[in-house]
Amino acid sequence: MPELIFAGPEGRLEGRYHPQPGKPDAPIAIVLHPHPQYGGTMNNRVVYNLHYAFYNMGFTVMRFNFRGVGRSQGEFDQGIGELSDAASALDYLQAMNPNSKHCWVAGFSFGAWIGMQLLMRRPEITGFISVAPQANVYDFSFLAPCPSSGLIVNGTADRVAPPKDTHSLVGKLREQKGITVTHEEIEGADHFFRDDEVHMKPMIDLVQTYVRRRLTETSR
Repeated sequence: MPELIFAGPEGRLEGRYHPQPGKPDAPIAIVLHPHPQYGGTMNNRVVYNLHYAFYNMGFTVMRFNFRGVGRSQGEFDQGIGELSDAASALDYLQAMNPNSKHCWVAGFSFGAWIGMQLLMRRPEITGFISVAPQANVYDFSFLAPCPSSGLIVNGTADRVAPPKDTHSLVGKLREQKGITVTHEEIEGADHFFRDDEVHMKPMIDLVQTYVRRRLTETSR
C-alpha cells in the first residue's frame, strides 16, 4: 500500500492510500483516527482494521495522520483544524477517483466526532461508520439534521465513552426523519476492542454486514 504525502491546510499530510486495481468506479472511504494527544495515529488497531474492512469490500480506501502526527505537518488544533485536514483528505480521494458513486466516512473515537462533522459539510457522503464516539466529551448537536444514514457501534464495557452517552446520542439521531441510524453494541468490549477474536472481529463483521447491506439499497 503506497505511502502518501498530500497537501493539507497547514502543510503536508501523511497517509496510506489503497486503490482497487482496475476499478475506477469503486466506492471510496476515508478512515479517521483517534485523539492525536492521546497517542492516536492512522496505524491505530481499530483504524487499521476498518481500513482493511472497507478495502476487502471493494472500496478504494484512505487513512491519514492528522496535523502534527507522524510526518504530518502542523499542530493539534482542538478539532477545528483536524476537520479541515479531513476535508482536504476527502478532496484528494475524490480527485483521484472522479468516477466513484459512493463515498463513506468512518471514524474511531475522536475520529468519529470529526467524521460526523465532515458529514455536515459534504452532502455527497452516502454513509458513515462511527466507532465508540465520545458523546460524553464532544457535542454532537451540530447533527441537526443528520444528512445521511449510518452505523454507530460501541462496546458495553467502554469507560472512555460510556454506553449511556452513546445511547443518548443514538436516541436523539433517531428522532430525525429521512435517515436511519443503526446502533450495535459489542458485549464486554472496552473502548479499544482489545481482544481480537472476542471484540475486534465481531465489530468489524458488524461493520461489513451493515455496509454491504447499504450498498445494495438505493435510499440514503
